[in-house]
Amino acid sequence: MVGGDVGMIDGGCRTRYNQKSGFHLRESTMIDPFTEVVTLLQPGARFSKTVLGAGPWAFHRSDEGQPLYCVILEGECSLTVDGQAPIMLRSGDFALVPSVYDVAMSSLESAQAGAETLHVELGAGRFRIGRQDGPTDFCMLAGHCSFGSPDAALLVSLLPQLVHVRGEPRLTTLVQLVGEEMREQRPAREVVLARLMEVLLIEALRSTAGTASPPGLAHGLADCRLAASIRAMHERPMYSWTVAELAKEAALSRSAFFERFSRAVGMAPMEYLLTWRMAIAKDLLRRDQGSVAEIAERVGYSSASTFSVAFARHVGMAPTKYAKAQQAQAMV
Repeated sequence: MVGGDVGMIDGGCRTRYNQKSGFHLRESTMIDPFTEVVTLLQPGARFSKTVLGAGPWAFHRSDEGQPLYCVILEGECSLTVDGQAPIMLRSGDFALVPSVYDVAMSSLESAQAGAETLHVELGAGRFRIGRQDGPTDFCMLAGHCSFGSPDAALLVSLLPQLVHVRGEPRLTTLVQLVGEEMREQRPAREVVLARLMEVLLIEALRSTAGTASPPGLAHGLADCRLAASIRAMHERPMYSWTVAELAKEAALSRSAFFERFSRAVGMAPMEYLLTWRMAIAKDLLRRDQGSVAEIAERVGYSSASTFSVAFARHVGMAPTKYAKAQQAQAMV
């Protein structure tokens, strides 16, 4: 088509080339970093339960890096994750821990620290803790999700260590839907649960987007200056970004950008870029989406050898070895 526009997709941006003028016009398709990270995580629901409590109660468990979520429907409790300072959860609060190794919960009454109290299964995904007779004064929906991606640890590093949202009814509704779907054997149950978990994670992360949110992707995207640089990295991971160029995207000086990004996201800009590139590369290798040289180019490396060295340093094995291991595992 003489004098017309030819469109192509380049790393999440649509580029129009006008044959008459010779100009390339980039149109952003608005890459959403939240969606990209959550989609690669491949979340699914492992189990969901309703916990009723009365009187003093406490429990403690180890979870080997499993994602944990809960929403408080009635009453209050204390939550301690991986030895950090406890936080108080009250009715309407939602908490998500993308990777928890040690968790303790207790009533706000005088339960002895670390002392386990009676925990009885009532059936149909319902449990009662503390005093076993009389009315209850606490109710919580809780569950564990799973991340199907072999790169879960890599991707979780981009998320906050703890997501705490106060008074967001949408999250309560989503947790209730997950619980209902877990208990029913409806057609396409696993597909529905996977989609619900994706929506739940995205809703939880964007609900924390604010200046008071913990370091992580949500905090970075809440800052309009930093969001511009983060989206640029996601739109064009193949581009040879420098801190100076990313600072320009954010309309900040190099030093101000570096300090602001590191504080908000919890890692330096180039570390974030490397983490995201490696997540993309591992996904492409796992799905056999090109040669090592082609994948190297798609994630911003000038040669297969340079990419292989960076990949081996970051992942612990060469790209070809990683691809073979993942494809062999998929056949088991």
